[in-house]
Amino acid sequence: MLAWQVSHPGPLETRPLNRVERDAPEPGPGELRVRISACAVCRTDLHVTEGDLPVHRSPVIPGHEIVGYVDQVGAGVTGFTDGDRVGVAWLRHTDNTCVYCQRGAENLCPDSRYTGWDADGGFAEFTTAPTDYVYRLPDGYSDAQTAPLLCAGIIGYRALRRSELPRGGRLGLYGFGASAHLAAQVAMAEGARVHVLTRAEAARQLALDLGAASAGDAYARPPEPLDAAILFAPVGDLVPVALEALDRSGTLAIAGIHLTDIPSLDYERHLFQERTLRSVTANTRTDGREFLAFAAEHHLEVTTTPYPLSRADDALDDLAGDRVEGAAVLIP
Repeated sequence: MLAWQVSHPGPLETRPLNRVERDAPEPGPGELRVRISACAVCRTDLHVTEGDLPVHRSPVIPGHEIVGYVDQVGAGVTGFTDGDRVGVAWLRHTDNTCVYCQRGAENLCPDSRYTGWDADGGFAEFTTAPTDYVYRLPDGYSDAQTAPLLCAGIIGYRALRRSELPRGGRLGLYGFGASAHLAAQVAMAEGARVHVLTRAEAARQLALDLGAASAGDAYARPPEPLDAAILFAPVGDLVPVALEALDRSGTLAIAGIHLTDIPSLDYERHLFQERTLRSVTANTRTDGREFLAFAAEHHLEVTTTPYPLSRADDALDDLAGDRVEGAAVLIP
């Protein structure tokens, strides 16, 4: 099968993503083999490829927003048959016994493992996944439209919940790529006024087209104080900017797995008046099921830029250069 793998992470100009031919993987006990029909490209894939997130398995095939069809079932698998349409996402293993799993916070499990980081992912024609971490998918979306829901959508949904946005509140989104453009639609469907702050003119226009109340530069002040904000751009310099834009008791949630250094914060300007700064770490399967149920009930406009699998390296280049509208999606 055609696949792309990372053996020696580094800057994109060093071409760390290598095209290879490999045998299709065999599913182990409790696993499915999936024939991939679409895999969205996430900024986390960029971090793994460039070494911001050191690879846990080398070489590794990135990609964790996978839509495909069951091609083979492993020993002991029930409830799935050949041809079933399924989704494979970032979280692929937790121990189910630790204190975090027991209290419903499996995203914090010390033994958690991830698709495209600890195990081969979706920049390929086939992949395998444990059945306990595979999703059934909503109707009404093409495979390419569904793929970004499996990380961009789920993480955006968790970040929105972590921001504690009150119903009908004022939300700021810093950065407006694949995840933000889906989180914005969830928030607006729940009655929020959304203000988008991002450096890309095309992204600002997309935000307005989707119904945002305003769209401005990433470092601009939104037209009104914010009840909540989510930082999607992996830019630490924006943390004090977003905190300063919050109203009293507002919350800033940082959605990325990687962030550049945060400059010094001034307590009175940025945190006083009970402003809150929170991180977002992966997601639980409950988050995934809740978001996909929301997507089934409220049709979301999923903006995608398709690339053939043979151009996965170009997709990463374009993502790094903010040349992707919505989500880049690889099509084998």
